Amino acid sequence: MASLTASGLGSGLDVSSIISQLMAIERQPLKTMQSAETSINAKISSFGKIQSGLSSLRDKAAAFNSTSLWGQTSTTVSDASVATVTSLSGKNGAAGSHSLQVNALATTQTLSSAVFASSSATLSAGSLTIELGSWAGGSPPTGFSAKSGATPVTIDIADGETSLSAIRDKINKANAGVTAGIVTDSSGSRLTLRSTKTGEENAFRITATETSDDGNAATGLSALAYDATTTSPMSRNQVAGNAQVLINGLSISSASNTIDNAIEGLSIKLGKTSGSPVELTVASDHSELKTKLNDFISAFNSLSDTIKSETKYDAATKSAGKLQADRTAVGIQSQMRQMVFEAFSGSGSGDLKRLSDIGVSINASGKLELKSSKLDAALENPTQVKELLNGGDSSTTALTGVMKRFRKYADSVLGTDGALQTRTDGLRSELKRNQTKQEALELRMTGIEARLNKQYQSLDTQMSKIGSLSSAVSNLSLLNRAYYY
Repeated sequence: MASLTASGLGSGLDVSSIISQLMAIERQPLKTMQSAETSINAKISSFGKIQSGLSSLRDKAAAFNSTSLWGQTSTTVSDASVATVTSLSGKNGAAGSHSLQVNALATTQTLSSAVFASSSATLSAGSLTIELGSWAGGSPPTGFSAKSGATPVTIDIADGETSLSAIRDKINKANAGVTAGIVTDSSGSRLTLRSTKTGEENAFRITATETSDDGNAATGLSALAYDATTTSPMSRNQVAGNAQVLINGLSISSASNTIDNAIEGLSIKLGKTSGSPVELTVASDHSELKTKLNDFISAFNSLSDTIKSETKYDAATKSAGKLQADRTAVGIQSQMRQMVFEAFSGSGSGDLKRLSDIGVSINASGKLELKSSKLDAALENPTQVKELLNGGDSSTTALTGVMKRFRKYADSVLGTDGALQTRTDGLRSELKRNQTKQEALELRMTGIEARLNKQYQSLDTQMSKIGSLSSAVSNLSLLNRAYYY
């Protein structure tokens, strides 16, 4: 709004001051509206805090709906160097103890060639065919059985690719289920071959075909052939074998050193052989449940503190919260407390009827707290705890569960037609009306100020003229007196 600065130049009237005082009176309704706008915005902000807190509480309550939360277990092995045990994804082993004896670890087949002068030593051109499978018979083996589903891989070795290092690289690029390397010591260099997977069925044999023959078996490509049933130039350093374990006295063979579901829901990773059984223990693990329960309690208390702060009245300072006596805010607090005390009447809940039965109660300061000893005692029957918190498997409302009730209530309040959204929408509509009225009043104030300025400027002009006329009359009177005297 434009400000007027004119002062009575002709009359001596302080026009600017007069108009300013008059406009201050006119603006009193506008100040009232601005104060109301501040109050409405503060209420919207307060409801935003409650909405955020209730949303957090809903999420904490929803966490109890996770199927992986219930029935969790922890595992220990009396000698962790022999084996480590973990739960398989989405599964939990049944509580109990088991004996585990590792008689053999699963191994890969490894071969090494004769000694060559260096890694750049060359052999003849040709091809190498690698087949995966298992050796049959005793020692030495009497036959070879190809691995089901495996296809022999032929690797062509052309002229210019016959150095030991080049052959190593060709084998590694072939994805034949075998990795190659070169080991060098004071005697020279050897090509080493190792199956990529453990287990009896991941042994391999190598057939060499030479396209050029220099007549020297030691430098021909056949120097890299291997067949365990005959004398071969390649040496076998380790046999491909299965892991052999005893679980509760039962013999189990595994191609891998990781054994899944031999004990349901568990993955056993073997570390070394043991001369005697070690103890494998599966125990109930409620640590995550306790964490989520404490998270819920923290969210509940945080929301309670927010509502208390926004609705309180301080008699000492005679100051009130932005939502003091607001029915929506107070109603949310009341309903939350009611659900804490409310009895759970589900037909499978046993002796656990309320949150207080598992150690969750409201203390003297009005906050939730958890008595761990009482929760531990209740968890002796985890099924009842699950029914109390998350409901049973029945679809009846009686088996809804406390946390599901909290989530359902929060969803109803936070929804588009819920109490919080409805209350906030009402405040926003009130704010919009207030702002519209302020805009209209501002326009009116501009008009009033312009009118007052025009009126007082006119008055100032008239008074200035009167002043000039009065001065002229006075001067004329003085002249007349002088004439007669």
